[in-house]
Amino acid sequence: MCLSLVLVVASVSALNLALPDLAVDLSASNTSLTWIADGYTVALAALVLPLGAIGDRLGRRNVLIAGTLVFGAAALAASYADTTTTLILWRTVMGIGAAMIMPGTLSTITAAFPAQQRTRGVATWSGFAAAGAIIGMLAAGALLEQFSWRSIFIASAVAALLAAASAAWLAPETKDHHPGPFDGTGALCTSLAIGTLVYAIIEGNDRGWTQPPVLAALATTAVCFAAYAYLGLRREHALLDPHLFGIHGFRAGAVTILVQFMAVFGFFFVGLQYLQLILDYNPLKSAVALIPVAVVVLPTSQATPRLVQRLGMKAVMVLGLLLLATGLYAISLLNVGSGYLPFLGGLILCGFGIGLTGSVGTSAITGSLSRDQQGVASAMNDTTREVGSAVGIALMGSVFGGHYRTALPTTVDQLPADAAEAVRHSPAAGLHVAEQLGTHSPALGQAVRTAFMNGLSASLTTIAAIVAAAAIGCLLRAPKNPPRTQ
Repeated sequence: MCLSLVLVVASVSALNLALPDLAVDLSASNTSLTWIADGYTVALAALVLPLGAIGDRLGRRNVLIAGTLVFGAAALAASYADTTTTLILWRTVMGIGAAMIMPGTLSTITAAFPAQQRTRGVATWSGFAAAGAIIGMLAAGALLEQFSWRSIFIASAVAALLAAASAAWLAPETKDHHPGPFDGTGALCTSLAIGTLVYAIIEGNDRGWTQPPVLAALATTAVCFAAYAYLGLRREHALLDPHLFGIHGFRAGAVTILVQFMAVFGFFFVGLQYLQLILDYNPLKSAVALIPVAVVVLPTSQATPRLVQRLGMKAVMVLGLLLLATGLYAISLLNVGSGYLPFLGGLILCGFGIGLTGSVGTSAITGSLSRDQQGVASAMNDTTREVGSAVGIALMGSVFGGHYRTALPTTVDQLPADAAEAVRHSPAAGLHVAEQLGTHSPALGQAVRTAFMNGLSASLTTIAAIVAAAAIGCLLRAPKNPPRTQ
């Protein structure tokens, strides 16, 4: 199950290292690059909840194996793509496969493990869920040292085949033995609501929040969520009973996972740029520099159940969120000359926070539902992760971009129009322009790096404040002890 999980999570992060190569090889625009990365996330976030419910009915292992085959076939097809449209299409199909895979990874563990071992199984799953992004970037960095971006998709197809074989050989079949009628209306409403929300986040950050397509997407999101809540409260077998959000443990777990992934993937957005643009690391070295997060997260996740037994769920939730907020704030204090070691210090604090929050948040969600409902519990857990990732990237990108442009000196306006626009568009383009200017390059390069650090500081401070606010909310509202799975 952890192999299948890493396959899904790694595919979210791995392609980020290849985007510069894609821009050159496929002549991809910035908007196309955004959709190449996020077409996968939109499909995964929109479909993971209804496909989790389908897995509860048809068998979680059956749906998972089918998903790995869809994922692998789409990844192999993507490796042959010669246009951005084709690549976006196959990435979206990969996301559909991932939505079939991901709910089954956790629900199989929680449904099949004996009660006394279930918390350890969830802790292991949570550790790999957090470390999977680093594993994906590390693998992608190693491949890009020797091969083209197409190698990432070929490797994904091979990994999918191994995951399918492992699940068929080792995983037991589990399902809901007394399922009610499938909530098709709820599935439609949640899929549309989440899909249009993620679309609005991506396009709002790219085009502007007042553009008609973005406003229409936001309106659709609000209508669909309202319709789901209204209809769900009146259905006996709702896809995800809205009453569940009245359970303190369920709600606290969902909020904890949401803000954790906002922080994690928002951090990757600026953290990778810091390593590549400020410290001048290549893709592989940048991925290696993030390994300490995985090294800290895995043992911390394993230790979390024992901490919950000793300190209580509320204390561990609050501690994890505060450690994560502190680590992000520490990194926000860096400057152009800080180097890697201060970055590493903040990274380790973040790793401890991620390990604690991921495990305890997931346990709170899964423990709030019965054993037969673990597919929906897993899908809800996965949905909060994917929506949190999208919100985090959009929020960090917006704050970072605004502060970066504001911090650029007025001398940028004296450059040729195309060069000035490139500098304002992104720090990577700004440093490329600086390299072409000869004697003027040191001053412009330093100005771009300083503006980058201003954007990094503002964006990380913003996300750290949100995580700290979530910690206060958990302190006030989360239950002291974890719920027990029925």
